[in-house]
Amino acid sequence: MFEMLTSFVSGFYQVFAPSTFGLMCVGLFIGFIVGILPGLGGPTAMALMLPFIFKMTPVEAFAFLLGMTAVTATTGDITSVLFGVPGEPTTASTIVDGHAMAKRGEAGRALGAVLMSSLFGAIFGAVCIVLAVPIVRPLVLTFGSPEFFMLALLGISFVAALSGEAVLKGVISGALGLMLATIGLDPISGIQRYTFGQLFLWDGVGLVPVTIGFYAIPETIELAVLGTSIAQDKVEELGGVMQGVKDTFTHWWLVLRCSAIGTFTAIIPGMGAATTQWVAYAHAVQSSPKKERFGKGAIEGVLGPGAANNSTLGGSLITTIAFGVPASVIMAILLGGFIIQGIVPGPDMLLPPPKGKLDVTFSFVWVIIISNIITVAVCFLFLKPLAKITQIRGSLIIPLILILIYLGAFAEKNAFEDMLVVLGFGALGWVLEKLEWPRPPLLLGLVLGPLAENRLFLATDNYGWAWIWRPGVLLIFTITLLGVLYPVVKDRVKRKSKRETAADVALANATVADPGRAKTAAIFSFIVVVLLGLALWQSRNFGYRAGLFPWVIGIPALALTIVQFLMDASGKTRFKAPDDSGVGAELPREVVKQRTVSIGIWTVGFFVAIWLFGFAVAVPLATILYLKIAGREKWPITIAIAFGAWLFFFVLFERGLHVPFPDPVIPIPYITTS
Repeated sequence: MFEMLTSFVSGFYQVFAPSTFGLMCVGLFIGFIVGILPGLGGPTAMALMLPFIFKMTPVEAFAFLLGMTAVTATTGDITSVLFGVPGEPTTASTIVDGHAMAKRGEAGRALGAVLMSSLFGAIFGAVCIVLAVPIVRPLVLTFGSPEFFMLALLGISFVAALSGEAVLKGVISGALGLMLATIGLDPISGIQRYTFGQLFLWDGVGLVPVTIGFYAIPETIELAVLGTSIAQDKVEELGGVMQGVKDTFTHWWLVLRCSAIGTFTAIIPGMGAATTQWVAYAHAVQSSPKKERFGKGAIEGVLGPGAANNSTLGGSLITTIAFGVPASVIMAILLGGFIIQGIVPGPDMLLPPPKGKLDVTFSFVWVIIISNIITVAVCFLFLKPLAKITQIRGSLIIPLILILIYLGAFAEKNAFEDMLVVLGFGALGWVLEKLEWPRPPLLLGLVLGPLAENRLFLATDNYGWAWIWRPGVLLIFTITLLGVLYPVVKDRVKRKSKRETAADVALANATVADPGRAKTAAIFSFIVVVLLGLALWQSRNFGYRAGLFPWVIGIPALALTIVQFLMDASGKTRFKAPDDSGVGAELPREVVKQRTVSIGIWTVGFFVAIWLFGFAVAVPLATILYLKIAGREKWPITIAIAFGAWLFFFVLFERGLHVPFPDPVIPIPYITTS
């Protein structure tokens, strides 16, 4: 107990070290902007920021990343209330009653309530991390390599199970991520696997360029397709904020219950804030004696989701830290931060120094609490200016995002080839999104792959194949199987018992048979079958040690992909209706297609400019060209943004990090990047 208290106090002091606190404030600033601006999701922002943590200490790195993550849900509520546009997917439920209150002149009250309940929920979730340590530590210490291998599969399967009707696609996607993790030199035998003679692949496919490509490029395409400013409405006077604060304390029991719902639901792998917000909202409705008020501006409909959104972070961190099982996409990317910092989740994170890093774990608690206090305070002081940020045009943001995409990709290994990896996985991420293949399982498989392979090798080396019959392994396998089969069985039962009610008609109309997309999906599935087949064929020469993991993962993956191909080829695959597509749904298809092609050309064009002229010239040049040709901006704002982008590149990367940028194909006299 004394060791826990010492670690708790040590975590507090580490967070308030000047460098750590400063980096946390930088993360807070980024989180402010990301949370308020729709089109820039939390996963995208974290993916773009991963390259910056390589030279940080673990506490500095996670103060930066968690500080950024902790505020996105809070600031995302601002646009949800004022404009009915969720700043984050995790704040969508706030729109139902929050925006209704804003329409009837109670925007200030709604914002006061959601901000204060968010702070309450964040503190509740952080405290739960502290309380969970003595409970989960004995359990984690009883786990061996077989159980940790199964936990990796459990995390991927639970994320895949959230893919709705595409559970099979989700499982295949996770398996593809695990297969991608085998690229490079085998850590024990040193045998090359799937490197194709390329030296830069000896270390494997970089987590940072894959993550950036998967999330940043598709998000950038959607932002370009939107083609307008984020919010068209003007921000009126925001009165009644303090009344909203008082409402939080008036309904403290509801806020406490919804905080608990957010935390404990998020402990279940795969249940992120996007799910818990609606669970909390449903609870707020069901527990109210006046249900008819909801949807028309009930304050309880704002307080419940507000508390649950922020308490979710604490719950999802528990499973990530203790078991290495991320509960959401954000946690999967954060787990990538663990890998970059050389930290293995599990017992090490729950033991006090010098045996473990419990002080680092408790620093997470303090980062969540302190960052949310600062966030809420700043939001209360600058609500109206912060709301006006939503009126920034998307065209002003896109060139800056494209610059960050390529800078971040190059900065991980200082390898030019990683920028090609970003483009490749950016295209793959966009295709997966359009064909409704879930991306999170693939990313999670790539993150957990090295850990899973190591655990599998240790399990077979220590126990032979008898480890399969260990009670813990059988229990986790059963949970995994239930997690995968439950959505499928539930959907089939629902279809068999379907009656022609309004709800059933709406559900049926949510998906459509699309022959054109089905044909494309079949082609894509066939390509995946061929690639997996070739990978397994090549692995026959790896030997037992290097080939064990590709065989264990690849053979089932190939079988499942063949099933998916047969479904796609037979036309049984259904897709979301076009009207439910979200961004650009109200635009004509030709306009969407034209803008998609245009931003695709610009994305490749930025890469070509960097390849030809180097970063020093390409950053301002490509920015000016985009703003003038694609954005049609005026010269003063174009020059200002281009100069700001170049200054950011020059100060941070050139002078601050001393990144050795590659020589351009066409060198410009008097301009160097060394």
